Amino acid sequence: MLTVDHVTKKYGRFTALEEVSITFSDGVYGLLAPNGAGKTTLIKMLTTLLFPTAGQILWNGTEITALGARYRDILGYLPQQFGYYKNDTPRQFLRYLAALKAVPRTQTDRRIDELLSLVSLSDAADMKMKKFSGGMLQRVGIAQAMLNDPKLLILDEPTAGLDPKERVRFRNMIHSLAQDRIVILSTHIVSDIETIAQQVVMLRDHRLYCCEPPQRICGSLRGKVCELPAGIPVHVPHLLLGERQDGENTMHRLICEAPPPDAHAVTPTLEDAFLYVYQDEEGGNAAVSF
Repeated sequence: MLTVDHVTKKYGRFTALEEVSITFSDGVYGLLAPNGAGKTTLIKMLTTLLFPTAGQILWNGTEITALGARYRDILGYLPQQFGYYKNDTPRQFLRYLAALKAVPRTQTDRRIDELLSLVSLSDAADMKMKKFSGGMLQRVGIAQAMLNDPKLLILDEPTAGLDPKERVRFRNMIHSLAQDRIVILSTHIVSDIETIAQQVVMLRDHRLYCCEPPQRICGSLRGKVCELPAGIPVHVPHLLLGERQDGENTMHRLICEAPPPDAHAVTPTLEDAFLYVYQDEEGGNAAVSF
C-alpha cells in the first residue's frame, strides 16, 4: 500500500501541491488534471526525484526515503521522455538496464523475452531502435519499467503523441498489468483512463479535488448534461462542452442545472466532468458554478 500523507511541495513562495492525502492499493489510478496542476510534481515525489516540503509518503507504513534501495526494488517508472541509445536494439537496451537494476543474470534473458512478448515486440527485439515509431518506443519504455516486476508502476503521460491504435493497445496492456500491483497513470487525455482506471485522482488549485471511481464522478452530473440543435438559444446558465454532427445537423452538448425544453438528456462522460471541474482554468465558455 502506498500512502501520501498530507504532502505539500513548495518552491520558494510558490506552492505546487498543498496538503495532498491519497491511499493507493492494487489497481489502476488515473491522475487527471490540466498541465500545470501538479501531476508531474506528485509523480516525481512518488519516485523520489523530489522530496516533500511537508508531509510524508509511505510504503506499507514505512517512509519511502527510509527504504532507499528497497523502495526502488519495487518501483517501475516510465517518465514522459525516457533516454535510450538509438543504435541499441530493445534486447541490448533491456540487458543494460537489467544490469543497472540488479536483475539476476540467470533471470535476465528469460525476463526480457517475457516482456518483449508482453509489449508485442518479439519480432522487433533485434532491430535498432532508431527505426522505431513513437508507439514502439513507448512499448520499450513499458518493458524497461517492468524489468524488476514492480509492485508500484508509475507512468507519466505515456500516450502523448501516440496514434489511436497504439493508445488502445497501450490501455489493454495496462489493464492486464494491474491485476497484482499499483499502477498510477498520469495524463490529461481523458479517454486513456475512462475505461481502465478503478479510481480517478483529480487535482485542482494544487490540492486534491477527488479520488473516486469514474462512474461516481460522472454520476455527479447525471441529469445536467444535454444536447440540443445548434442555433436554438439557451436562456439558462450553462457550460458549452462541445459540438458534434448528427447527419446534416450540428448538435451542441451542454451542462445545465435545468436543461431547456428543446434539449434531451445524455449520459455524462468523464470528459464532461473534466471540462466542468476545470472550466475556469481552461478559460473557456460562459460558465457558472452550480
